[in-house]
Formats: sequence, structure tokens, C-alpha cells
Amino acid sequence: MELVIFLSSMVVFATFALMPLARKSGAPILLIVLGVGMLLGVDGPGGIRFYSFQTGFDLGSFALAIILFAGGLETERDMFHNARNSSVMMATLGVLVTALIVGLFASFVLGMPPVVGLLLGATVASTDAAATFLLIQQSKAGISERVKNTLVLESGLNDPMAIFLVVSLTAVVNGGPPESLQEVGGFLAFLASQIGIGLIGGIFGGRVLTLIIDRMTLPNGTYPAMALSGALAIYAAVALLGGSGFLAVYIVGIVIRNRLIRPLDNILNFNEALQWISQMALFLMLGLLVAPSHLLKDIWAALAIAGVLMFIARPLAVMISVGWMGFSVRENIFLSWVGLRGAVPVLLAIYPVITPGPVTIEFFNGVFVIVVVSLIAQGWTIAPLANFLKLKEQAAQDADLEADVET
Repeated sequence: MELVIFLSSMVVFATFALMPLARKSGAPILLIVLGVGMLLGVDGPGGIRFYSFQTGFDLGSFALAIILFAGGLETERDMFHNARNSSVMMATLGVLVTALIVGLFASFVLGMPPVVGLLLGATVASTDAAATFLLIQQSKAGISERVKNTLVLESGLNDPMAIFLVVSLTAVVNGGPPESLQEVGGFLAFLASQIGIGLIGGIFGGRVLTLIIDRMTLPNGTYPAMALSGALAIYAAVALLGGSGFLAVYIVGIVIRNRLIRPLDNILNFNEALQWISQMALFLMLGLLVAPSHLLKDIWAALAIAGVLMFIARPLAVMISVGWMGFSVRENIFLSWVGLRGAVPVLLAIYPVITPGPVTIEFFNGVFVIVVVSLIAQGWTIAPLANFLKLKEQAAQDADLEADVET
């Protein structure tokens, strides 16, 4: 046990120590963590054999819940003022358009069965909250508040739609298409319960949790742990009731941030640290789970899908969902490029693998390659693209214009 504690602690400590280097080089720190996990895995010098996809899915879901809660705590009410409609459209219609385009390409060009192609498209359709929160902060890109808020809120809100598509299409792949209106209605009811119960549970649970914390007198150091444990309880309860626990825990964080009367500093600082540790653990585990030698089998197909996702599907999804909402051409280009994929698509790729059906580990490996390409190509270029598009200058002009309007 002492050896396990020593090695795991040193890995996490070294990852934190590499953060200044990652900032200077522009490399996404999550990509470095992923590489460390692969080096520690079965094909690397570490030689750790970790093959339990079910365990990876469960632990990854737990870590993602912590990350989303911390992301909600960083979301102020003002963010919804100018980005509510755009983020909701990108989290719903944008996900559908992305899944459809990628699915059609995988089916007709690469020869995948149509339903499996659509399942692949749905798996990589949602942007990743962990990657988006982290890389926007890390890049220090000078973008307008509306663009930044749209990207952040989109990444926190698009999980229910992606989960609905993946679960529904996995059921179709495993058992065949729906044969009656009743089965179609069941799928729609599943979507409604994911969003509806998630929203209600997050709002109601967040308000109750806030009320309890405000009315209790405890040592200052215990409030952050109480808030986190309450949020995770709400996450689990909503999931047990058939709703989206991820949506609920994200909303709980938003409610606490904007309704709690007590000073938030302790809660924010504690959960920021825990968010970092959860991100490190999540990407480290995903690196352990994959065998690099197996990634080469269908790598060209995965690279082609990654290219279609970044250069065709995401830009079209942005144009269709928010291109008419008043963003400038330069902002639409930036929104089209910063569709970061990360832990969520990889976690969703595990789901059809662990269910009894024809989807194999090659499906997971393909999604893993797509995510790595996204982290490399998009994560490395956020700040350079913002500078090239002169978004910092435009953001300053917009801020001056808003100030003139207010005066």
C-alpha cells in the first residue's frame, strides 16, 4: 500500500509541477497527463494492466461529477445574461447536427453500419466540460465574455443530449430499431426525463442544500466538504430517479455560487483544487485504459473522422445553431474551432463496449484517437487563433460600446 500511495502521489505531484511548463509551451496539460497514463500502462515502461472498462466508466463518471460541480461554482448568474440562448442551442441542436454529419461520413465513406456510424457521431458530438474549463483558463485567450460564456455553458449543458443519443443508439445497435410508436415514445420519454429530472433536481436540490449550509454553524474548513458531499448526493439521487445526474450537479454548483449567503472563498478554493485532482485522475485513468499498440489498427479511419468533426461537422453545427445570433464572423470561426473533445466522449465510448452487443474495444480506441487529435490540434491553438482573429481587440471594442450604451 505504501508503494501505491508513493507512486500515485508522485504522479499527481509531478503533473501539477508540469503545469508551468505546459503554460509556457502552450501544450494542453490534460494531453500530458494522458501521455503519462499511457506510459504507465500495459504498453509503456510502467506495465500496469488495467482492463476493467466497467470500473473505468464508474470512476470516470464520479470524477466528472466533481469536475462539473466545480465548473458550476465558477458560473456566475451574469454568464446567463448574454449566453443562455446560444449555449442551449449549441448544446441541443449543435449536438444533433454534429452527430448526424459525423455519423453519415462514417457510414457512407468508411463503410460502417449506419447505426454504428451514428452511434460514433453521437459519442463525439458533445464538447467536454473538463477540457473546455481548463484550456480556456490555461490559454488566457482574449475573447469576449459572450463567446467565453457560450463555450463554457455549452460544455456543461450538452451532456444530457449526448447521453440520450448514445444510450438510445446503443439500444438500437444491440436490439434493432424501434418497431412501434410505443418504443419511439420510450426514447423520447427517456430524453425528457434526463433533462426534466436533471433540471428540477439540480435547482430544487441546490436551493435546499444552500439553505441548509446557510443555517448551520460549523468550523469554516468543513463547509466545502459539506457542499461537495451534498452535491454528489443530489447527483446520485437524480441519476437513480432516471435523470441526468451530470446536469443536476452542474446546476447545483451554479445555485450555490449565486444564492449562498456565506462567504464562498473556502468552497471555491477547495473545489478548484479537487477539480484539478479529479481531472488529473480521470485522464490518467483513461491513459491507463488504452493500449497504444491497439490504436494503430484503424487509425486512418479515426483520423479521417477527426478531420470531418473539426473542419466540417463542428463549423456547420455552429452556423446552424448560433450563426444567426449576432456573433461576428471572427467569433463564429472561433466558436467553430473550439469544440474541444475530452473525457466525456471517451467515457461515452465505454458504454456501448460494456453492454451486451456487437460494439467492441476498437470503437473505444477510435474515439480515443479522435479525442487526442482534438486536444492536440484544437487545444494547442486556442490562444494563437484568438490572436490571429484579433478577438481581444474586438472584445475591448464591444466592452467600450456596452459602457457607452449604459452611460
